[in-house]
Amino acid sequence: MATPTLAVWKFTSCDGCQLTLLDCEDELLTLAGRVRIAHFTEASSAVEPGPYDISLVEGSITTPEELRRITEIREQSRILVTIGACACHGGIQALRNFADVSEFAAVVYASPQYISTLDTATPIAAHVTVDYELRGCPIDRRQLLDTLCALLSGRAPDLPDTSVCTECKRRGTTCVTVADGIPCLGPVTHAGCGALCPAYHRGCFGCFGPMTKPNIGALLPILSVNGMSTTDIDRVFATFAVGAPAFAERNRDEPSQ
Repeated sequence: MATPTLAVWKFTSCDGCQLTLLDCEDELLTLAGRVRIAHFTEASSAVEPGPYDISLVEGSITTPEELRRITEIREQSRILVTIGACACHGGIQALRNFADVSEFAAVVYASPQYISTLDTATPIAAHVTVDYELRGCPIDRRQLLDTLCALLSGRAPDLPDTSVCTECKRRGTTCVTVADGIPCLGPVTHAGCGALCPAYHRGCFGCFGPMTKPNIGALLPILSVNGMSTTDIDRVFATFAVGAPAFAERNRDEPSQ
């Protein structure tokens, strides 16, 4: 049986999720014995042509060239997994979706006429079929390894579809909002991080994006009672997952006052 091939691709992003894979260190060495890493320019200049058994895709689509390239990658990949908030929700750069991108370009670049970009930053799933999503900014190391091991074993990965609050309960972490009045997006945020921030006595800030059917309306008065102004609430929903429909609608429908 041929050794499965793994490809890792970068679009508009900070490289943090690819670095999470590199940070696996000993586990990565074991993984490398089970797959042939055919494309991973963060780690090696060696590039093999497709097709690929598994493609990990980091970053959002922000340029015409990226739009063309993701279509080609999808055609060459048996399984495509998006990794990180940028690939899953558009990332922080999706703030451009609510403003004039040409104005941003004029402020940032001395010669904006040479910049080729799209008006929006969109997740990979907006353009091609995605098989699995690993959320977060950056992704969770444990979840990444579990997913790769599952795929290499021929089974579907066990990805949670609950809220961060569920992970707090499983971890035995006291609710930071109930106990200490700390604003937290845990009730509406997708699980997968292991409730990392609440475990260190800080509120979840939603980097894994919205859970399925989040009840954001019920959370807003709780955030307000615990000291967040309307501006603060708007800002916290306009970070890593601002492009996710549930979080984007919050900012579109209830502008800052």
